[in-house]
Amino acid sequence: MDQIEIHWVWWVIAAVGLGVLEILTLDLVLLMFATGAVAALVASLLGGDITVQVLAFAATSTVMLVFLRPFLLRNLRRRTPLVETNAAANVGRTALTLSEVTDRSGLVKLAGEQWSARTDVTGLVLAADVTVRVLRIDGATAVVGPLQQPAEDPPDAPGTSP
Repeated sequence: MDQIEIHWVWWVIAAVGLGVLEILTLDLVLLMFATGAVAALVASLLGGDITVQVLAFAATSTVMLVFLRPFLLRNLRRRTPLVETNAAANVGRTALTLSEVTDRSGLVKLAGEQWSARTDVTGLVLAADVTVRVLRIDGATAVVGPLQQPAEDPPDAPGTSP
């Protein structure tokens, strides 16, 4: 068999390999290249030389990446809710202070683990054994705040003096 006659085999291998890798990554990039490999395979089977095959691969992959992938990602994200994982999943959870938490230091128990913690308000001190809410994660430190915002002092009643 002549080398030119078996180019289609390489395109089949490329399409299948890229398809398998896409299943592992789920990023919809390799799928676009796999589609380009299928287009090159068709060009090869129709008798196109290697230049036509490579151009078919490049053009199809580029069109798929530029036009189809954004559309597919938009629809995929619309149907699949975003589930936060790792540290981002802790934002909004409640935690128990293990020590006094200030704007500089402290410890909380969050999701069964001990975390370093601090408040985001200068001068705010949260006592030990108080339930707090995680506002954000800053590196390996949980930034926390009171579970309930402190109620403002009611206005002075008429006729009373301070």
